[in-house]
Amino acid sequence: MHFVVMGGGPAGNQAASQAARLGVQVTLVEDEVIGGAAHLRDCIPSKTMIATGGALSAMRRMPGMGLADARAQLDLEALATRVQMIETRLASAVTELLTRQGVRLIRGQARFVEPHVVVADTAEGPVRLEADAILIATGSRPRVPSWAEPDGDRVLTTRDAYPPKELPSHVAVIGSGVTGVEFVHMFTSLGSEVTLVVSRQHVLPNKDPEVAAALEDTFLARGVRLLKGARAVGIARTPEGVRVACDDGRTVEASHAVLAVGSVPNTDRLNLPAAGVETDASGFIPVNHHCQTNVAHIYAAGDVSGTLLLSSVASMQGRKIAEHIAIGHTIAHRHLNYARAPSAVFTEPEIADVGIAEAEAFAEGRKVRVTKVPFASTARALIDNDTRGFVKIISDPATGVVLGGSIVGHSAAELISVIALAVTAELRVADIVESMFVHPALVEALAEAAE
Repeated sequence: MHFVVMGGGPAGNQAASQAARLGVQVTLVEDEVIGGAAHLRDCIPSKTMIATGGALSAMRRMPGMGLADARAQLDLEALATRVQMIETRLASAVTELLTRQGVRLIRGQARFVEPHVVVADTAEGPVRLEADAILIATGSRPRVPSWAEPDGDRVLTTRDAYPPKELPSHVAVIGSGVTGVEFVHMFTSLGSEVTLVVSRQHVLPNKDPEVAAALEDTFLARGVRLLKGARAVGIARTPEGVRVACDDGRTVEASHAVLAVGSVPNTDRLNLPAAGVETDASGFIPVNHHCQTNVAHIYAAGDVSGTLLLSSVASMQGRKIAEHIAIGHTIAHRHLNYARAPSAVFTEPEIADVGIAEAEAFAEGRKVRVTKVPFASTARALIDNDTRGFVKIISDPATGVVLGGSIVGHSAAELISVIALAVTAELRVADIVESMFVHPALVEALAEAAE
């Protein structure tokens, strides 16, 4: 069997790796970077810069820990070098693993010419690949609205900002979803003034309102200007920087503007009609529970599938696809449950959630038990001089089964794993209570919330 993977991001490289382990002949075609452009040139750089900003913020809290003078100054050039170094190391690690496993790597742009034939357009010319199974995992790119013209200088997409050529004195962030609020945190931590254009009445419209409110309070305390109920409709260059115009007549004058208004799938250059693969109105490729498209031997995973645009989900999709191709027709195959996928927002404090949310449960008229414990009640938060945030656990009042949870606070992205495991394994709150945790540790707040 020959398995052709179009795209080397988390979905593609995980599918290729797992399929190779299972004895499948694999060819992977990637035209940018092995490891994925959205992953290595968006996700990882943003978290790298956020980590640097976090270190600066921690320095500012040092006086509360008995240190009289703790200062640090941002070195933008050194930060750029660090971002590039991490991308290079991660890309090299993935490339080395795939090569060692016998995966054939082709640098080029893949496109369909027939349902079972892919052509890779390379620098040396086209390479024809006949396949028994094909995975479309070509990722996504930042969405650019019709009223904006990014120039890589003052008007930036996300990929222009890791890091920017110069630290903005005042940046207008357009978009209040996960990417937008991470930008707000990142730039304020690095020392920029920030205005966030919020088209809704609160940030993170798809998250628990209590969680969103906690983040807004933090932003306001740090001097962030929130322009609520304002939808950006234009950006103009000015002698001093940029002017962002909103649909209600308000404007924002800033040195830079960053667009954080979603992603578009990279499906436009694949010649999908030649394979008979259907897309929705936005260009995403609908898939079934096996990640199959409407053409049974062609799969789609990662951002192009439009399911959950998370690297963790893409990686799991890739592994499941490989199993389905190699052995899925002969053994029981466990489907992915996207409702149980944890997610995190790397702001300060961090935000993470999994499963059903409190507001969602009440909107559905579902009876749930909600327990909440502030980190301020834990010894470790006091020791770390950071008592912000809380743990919230949602459970079934009749059975005690954990249905979901939200965490706001330091290391939320790590701590959510405990609740995610409970949700996935359908554990009861009693199972968390009866587990022994390290003391002193922030995870103790989870045990308290489960009691």
